[in-house]
Amino acid sequence: MTKNVHVLNWINEMAELTQPDKIVWIDGSDEQTEALRKEAVSTGELIRLNPEQYPNCYLHRTAVNDVARVENRTFICTTKQEDAGNINNWMAPSECYAKLGKLFKGSMKGRTMYVIPYSMGVPGSEFAKIGIELTDSIYVVLNMLIMTRAGKQILDILGDSADFIKGLHARADIDEENRYICHFPEDNTIWSVNSGYGGNVLLGKKCFALRIASYLGRKEGWMAEHMLILGIEYPDGDIKYISAAFPSACGKTNLAMLIPPEVFRKKGYKVWCVGDDIAWLRIGKDGRLWAVNPENGFFGVAPGTNEHSNPNALATTKKDTIFTNVALNTDDNTVWWEGLDNNPPKNCIDWKGNKWDYANYDKKDKSTCAAHPNSRFTAPAVNCPCISPEFNNAAGVPISAIVFGGRRARTAPLVYESFNWQHGTFVGSIMASETTAAAAGAVGVVRRDPMAMRPFVGYNMGDYFAHWLEMGKKIPHAPKIFHVNWFRTDDEGHFIWPGFGDNMRVLLWILDRVAGKVDARETAIGYVPNVDDINIEGLSVTKETITELLDVDTASWKQDIENIKEFYKLVGDRVPAELYDELKGLEARLG
Repeated sequence: MTKNVHVLNWINEMAELTQPDKIVWIDGSDEQTEALRKEAVSTGELIRLNPEQYPNCYLHRTAVNDVARVENRTFICTTKQEDAGNINNWMAPSECYAKLGKLFKGSMKGRTMYVIPYSMGVPGSEFAKIGIELTDSIYVVLNMLIMTRAGKQILDILGDSADFIKGLHARADIDEENRYICHFPEDNTIWSVNSGYGGNVLLGKKCFALRIASYLGRKEGWMAEHMLILGIEYPDGDIKYISAAFPSACGKTNLAMLIPPEVFRKKGYKVWCVGDDIAWLRIGKDGRLWAVNPENGFFGVAPGTNEHSNPNALATTKKDTIFTNVALNTDDNTVWWEGLDNNPPKNCIDWKGNKWDYANYDKKDKSTCAAHPNSRFTAPAVNCPCISPEFNNAAGVPISAIVFGGRRARTAPLVYESFNWQHGTFVGSIMASETTAAAAGAVGVVRRDPMAMRPFVGYNMGDYFAHWLEMGKKIPHAPKIFHVNWFRTDDEGHFIWPGFGDNMRVLLWILDRVAGKVDARETAIGYVPNVDDINIEGLSVTKETITELLDVDTASWKQDIENIKEFYKLVGDRVPAELYDELKGLEARLG
């Protein structure tokens, strides 16, 4: 499919190492894709679902020891350890190549090596970056065909260039003691071995689009961020775009596919999803920050996705979707998971492939679930009922506001605006969530997750903060930066804010601030809305409750200062002086 010597030499070298029986190039054609599906069904790698209810949908089960991303087995391999930083696991490239080389040796004997040329971003656009993944898994091939723009046309765009990300994946023995996901940012290379779970093996996703891309972004003057992108359309047809970063379990996908409250829908407001997980941002010719979603699909968590929580996500999964580790309803050959509905199937095979009895299900014991708590769906973005008309726009969309969020019971108010870009970078750097379930350890423990990028920065976190500050100096018309917290609780531990679609009310205040339509109250932490400026029309929430939600809890913030200092110490000596200045400023303002 190509005469590119850089590509061919690398593939030959990797084939010599892994020794596959044959090599198949993925051309992206419907015929080849369908043949691969049939082959995967014949071997049991995929189970075909009810074609009437779930046309062109399949179920896959991973090994029971291989169900999630493994942060402790994920490494950044830079020549100098300090370039990887204290937050990342580090291994010297020479040591890592030698160690993994032994695991890859002969790992594809008796198997086929598939060559997947793919583009992150619209092929040929200024934003786009090309990768090639070599894998011995049809499951990986079919997922990459959904999640990326893949096929022969990508090789045509690459031409004779050596500018592509080299990805090698082998299932090997699915041995968790020898499972590694390793990134070599200085070599544009990713190696993943002994896993078959999407988050570890779809190398275009977190591995390339965040870890390697964040490194490239710093080098080349752009940003790769763990952010959703959404557009809010006003009744007059004007659309404003927001990018937002949230740690896990903070409702990121729900916000990306938000359905406006009825009172706003009737007036003609709409919400458009550009992306639910990753944003690549560049400075446009007009001096604004422009964003694209480099992905072509959604790799979403199934449990809890239902008609109430996220009808758009559910609708997206109804065709052309691969489900991973959900339950199989054998009565009608459809899928089920906890939180889908209140009708657990009578005849059901659980995610491990065993018969499941609802009578033994205990909400508090995850091991009794029919679907794995991290079970997934891989669905094409074009299936989403609210996918943005700009989704395939090579230029991206202009960002008016950047929003950070966390899960805090008391500390953070419903919403506040940073004083400026530098202060906004500080706000992002101290982003945190509190643990909510005893199963995850002590309740209320604060976990810092700067810009929701803690597991995904491909280099030193201190340098990453410095890159944010540097970008702020370069963007002539920078977006304003905000922080939200949907999870404030009352004394009994109940959430005060209704969340879900009503979060749009907060986003509209944010956009009003960007447009200079409303004033705000200056506080120690930033600008907080005036109570009357949050639209509560049609909501059973009183102004008194809004006042409570917008209260800045000084005592909690003072307690938080020590935790922030500890975290900065953990990041190390590359935390920029400007962020320490912001911390001192906050401390002084709190009194």
